[in-house]
Amino acid sequence: MHRAPAVIVLAVVLTACADVEGLQSEGDLGTVHAPQSLWKDIRPAPPEPGQEPGTAAVVPGLPPVPALSMRGVNALDAVRADITSATEQDGGSGRLVDPRAVRRLALCTQAVDGGADCPVRPPVLHDLTGDGREELITALDIDGRLSELRVYTVRDDGRIARILSRRAVLEGVEVAAEHLAVREPTSNSQYVGVSDYVWDPKAGIMNLSQLTLDECPGLTDVPLSGDSRRCAR
Repeated sequence: MHRAPAVIVLAVVLTACADVEGLQSEGDLGTVHAPQSLWKDIRPAPPEPGQEPGTAAVVPGLPPVPALSMRGVNALDAVRADITSATEQDGGSGRLVDPRAVRRLALCTQAVDGGADCPVRPPVLHDLTGDGREELITALDIDGRLSELRVYTVRDDGRIARILSRRAVLEGVEVAAEHLAVREPTSNSQYVGVSDYVWDPKAGIMNLSQLTLDECPGLTDVPLSGDSRRCAR
C-alpha cells in the first residue's frame, strides 16, 4: 500500500478549505466561517442487538475445528452458514448482508469449490490476528460490482467466528502482517479510498484504523502488466 500519495492528496484537497479551527471560505482567506450543521434535530435510531455489521459473531451451524486451523475449513460452508444466519437476523433489511446474497449462493453446487458459477471467491489464508494461526479471507460477489467481504477465524474453543464483514466495491484487497486494506473507487476517478483494518484483541474483531486516499493508476489503452490495476468505475 502506498501512503505517501495519500498524504499529498489530502494536503492538496484540504489546504484551501480547512485548518485546525474548522472550515473557512475558499475565496476570502481572511474570513473564517463556522460550519453549518444540517438536520441537527434528526438522529438515527441505535442498532438493535446483533444488528451491527462488522461485529464479531460465532457462525452458527458449523462444527468445531479440533486442530484450530482454518486450513481444513470449507470456505463455501462458512460463507453459506454466515450469510444464512445474517439474513435471518436482519430480516432481509440489508443491514447485515445484501438481500440478494442468498440467491447468489444458490448458484453454488456441492463441489468443493462450488462450481464454475459460484460467486464465492477462492479463499485466502493469512494470519491477521498475530497468534500464528491463519484467518480465512473470502468474498461473495453480488452483482459483478458489489461484494460482501468476509474474514473468519477459529477461536481457542474451536468455534469459527466472523471478525470482519464489509459490503464494498472491491477495487483491491491487500494484506500485510496484521493489516487488511480495502481499496474502493471514489467519486473522483483519480483516487481510490483505502480503509485499513487491524486486529483489535479486546474487541475480537478487525477494527477500522485509518482512512486515506491513494492515487489511481492512469487509465490508458495499453494493457497493464504484472500486479498493476486500474481503478474501477
